[in-house]
Amino acid sequence: MANTMLFNQLIAQNAPISPLAIYQAKVGVDLIEDPAQQQAVLALEELFHQLSSSPKQTNLKRATQLKGLYLWGDVGRGKTFLMDLFFDCLPSEGKLRLHFHRFMARIHQALRQYSGQRDPLKLIANNLAKECKVLCFDEFFVSDIGDAMILAGLFEQLFEQGVILVATSNIPIDRLYENGLARHKFLPCIALLQKHTQMLHLNGSQDHRMHALADEVSEEALASTSQNIAPIGVLDFDSIFNKLTKNVPSIDQSHIRICQRHIPIIRATLSNEQPSVAWFDFNALCDGPRSQLDYIEIASKFNILMLSNVPRLGGEVKSWIRARGTEDGTGENQAETTGARKLSYAANDDPARRFISLIDELYDQNVILYLSCEVPLKELYQGGALSFEFRRTYSRLIEMSRST
Repeated sequence: MANTMLFNQLIAQNAPISPLAIYQAKVGVDLIEDPAQQQAVLALEELFHQLSSSPKQTNLKRATQLKGLYLWGDVGRGKTFLMDLFFDCLPSEGKLRLHFHRFMARIHQALRQYSGQRDPLKLIANNLAKECKVLCFDEFFVSDIGDAMILAGLFEQLFEQGVILVATSNIPIDRLYENGLARHKFLPCIALLQKHTQMLHLNGSQDHRMHALADEVSEEALASTSQNIAPIGVLDFDSIFNKLTKNVPSIDQSHIRICQRHIPIIRATLSNEQPSVAWFDFNALCDGPRSQLDYIEIASKFNILMLSNVPRLGGEVKSWIRARGTEDGTGENQAETTGARKLSYAANDDPARRFISLIDELYDQNVILYLSCEVPLKELYQGGALSFEFRRTYSRLIEMSRST
């Protein structure tokens, strides 16, 4: 989020508070110059002033109004930072910011609530439009056929309601849900996004996460050992747990209830006075039928998460015959109708995919992470089909390794 101290300084100086003003104040202090970022900031500035205009002014400019922005680019290019900077500058009312997985979990929950009613997507869009004029979500990436089939109808209703969309992604709009099952059903969503949003490519050469850490320690050192992410045996998790909880008694049970299911825990504590800490084995969270909903609830419940015995992920890519399952959020009936399909992935890509989702949620909710891995972080994912997706995870782990 944008720096609160910087906001206060600008207010004290009677300086303008806008995305561009905040960004310019940070360049040379917390940021290095990046032409691609500057282009995106100017677009966010235009949208900010559009939203700040009076209704009369807005009507006069309706022909040129932006209905949304789609910021995409490689990891560490500042997409989330810029979106959050814009979001923080907006008035406190009438805005909503969610990670894309959390957004879709909310939509699926609403669909269950409106089950049996006519045109539930319209009802959901109406409720969202009442709640927010601006919808921001981070890490737009569609991999689930259930999500793909929902989004076209939902976005159509949201744009009709006048909701402004600001989204970040690692891929351009026309590559969303690429090679997905029944992708033709998602093409109307792509057309809507192309029509209603301005797409901006943050294609700068600098990974700003790595630049921010450059003065502290090299990426290679971070990738091998840090103060909270290290190979197995380097970190004494029992001692760390006791120190974090100040010896508050652990939950006296071997499982914890998450999303109406029992998940094995090694140790955990829930306290109003001390940080809530949970220690899981990797297999308990990532090598089984877990969904994004599990990770959302875990990240909401605990301030600190400890994950031990993380194996080397990825591996040799092979072809498998597989049907889409309920873990992806589609439901059993949907899984039966999709049929079997051929996928190319490594044996360890299923737990890797869940690990990616877990890290995204922990990162988004600012949960402190302690990790013990079989190999140095740089070698954690090797040769699988999720190399592109894991680059974001690696970048985030590097940043999280300096968070404690």
